[in-house]
Amino acid sequence: MQELLSGILSNDSSFGRLMTRIGVIVGANLMFVLFSFPIVTTGASIAALYYVMLKALRGDGELNPFREFWRGFRTNFRQATIVWVAAMVFAALAYFDVRITASSGGVLGWFRYPVYAICGVLTVLLLYFFPVVAAFEASIPALLRNSFFFVMKKPWKAIVILFFDIFPLYLTYTDPQMMPLYAFIWFFFGFGAVSMIGAALLLPEFVPYLDAVDAYGCFILDENGNRTKRNPNESSESEEKGPGRAPGKILKEMKKLGM
Repeated sequence: MQELLSGILSNDSSFGRLMTRIGVIVGANLMFVLFSFPIVTTGASIAALYYVMLKALRGDGELNPFREFWRGFRTNFRQATIVWVAAMVFAALAYFDVRITASSGGVLGWFRYPVYAICGVLTVLLLYFFPVVAAFEASIPALLRNSFFFVMKKPWKAIVILFFDIFPLYLTYTDPQMMPLYAFIWFFFGFGAVSMIGAALLLPEFVPYLDAVDAYGCFILDENGNRTKRNPNESSESEEKGPGRAPGKILKEMKKLGM
């Protein structure tokens, strides 16, 4: 009986791996809530959340969600914050534009529909930008271009990610009676669970452009599976973003697709 319980509770068992994954989600979620209190840092927090989830999915080794979240937050802060602030400014302008055109009526009122369309496209692009910035090293224009590439590569995944990112929030704000339960879920694991779903959908698309790493994400592997060099992510003194940032490969494939 003791051996059975030890087998079930071990880190290598299915139950142990599940509990480890839940611990990662909860830990990263708490960090996300804490670091998102200044609204301006929310973009960097989203990128850090995806950084943790992508790394957790790439290997079965132990992962400290608090340490990895801070690393992802620090390394992605500048680019994620610039894009987040720009998105918030655009959202505010679009909101006032829609209010003005809708209240004007007549022909001018029809101008709000192109604004809706642009906002929809930019929302999908923004949802992809944060996992892309967590996974790849490039300039902001290149990261936006890469985001568009991954959206167009498999549009059905964009629809699924959009659903899981938007619908739970819509449900939260339209059901005030269940607000205490929703608040509990979002505070402890909601954001982490949503980002884990998104990371699981996107990682297969990212992997061809990422360096292979060992199960712990500590070493980059060659084509024969041998360790070649230490993953920069594991160096506390390095400011590099880490394994497999290969924007050149993406650009070559974009050219093949005529993009």
